[in-house]
Amino acid sequence: MPVYRYRITVSGALSQVAGEVLADLKIEPCEAATVLTGDLDEAALYGVLNRLLVLGLELVELTRSPDPDGLTRGE
Repeated sequence: MPVYRYRITVSGALSQVAGEVLADLKIEPCEAATVLTGDLDEAALYGVLNRLLVLGLELVELTRSPDPDGLTRGE
């Protein structure tokens, strides 16, 4: 499966627990949102989206880099 860089924006700031659950992603607090960035294949993306759902976080935006940039799992 190709790996893409995803940028996921959620509403508000993350709690300490949410930060720990999403620690495998780069976490950047913004004004009224938090931006999560990571290199994910399709299964990992659905895993992250599921964690957001379980944590009750509101998904604001999801963007994917246009090309896989030669990324493969394990790099």
